[in-house]
Amino acid sequence: MGDSNIKPKINSTDGKTPVLKQAELDYMKIIEQKNLERVQKLQQITKRNRITGCLIGAGVLGIYLYSINAVKQETFLDDFEEPVKVQQ
Repeated sequence: MGDSNIKPKINSTDGKTPVLKQAELDYMKIIEQKNLERVQKLQQITKRNRITGCLIGAGVLGIYLYSINAVKQETFLDDFEEPVKVQQ
């Protein structure tokens, strides 16, 4: 069913563990270090993005609340008198 592309598992029937060469171990350490640096950089970017989003949201909320408060304080329509209708 297409399982021929999967590499077989290593069976250590003789009790030995598979031995990796020193170059392979060094390469694995380099890759792990690069991956750790990449993850830390992504975490910093995510943190900065969240802070920026919160600041923008707070600004939008502040403007919205200010505009609602400003509209409540306007009284120019409170003393509005209806014009007298002219009879013909």
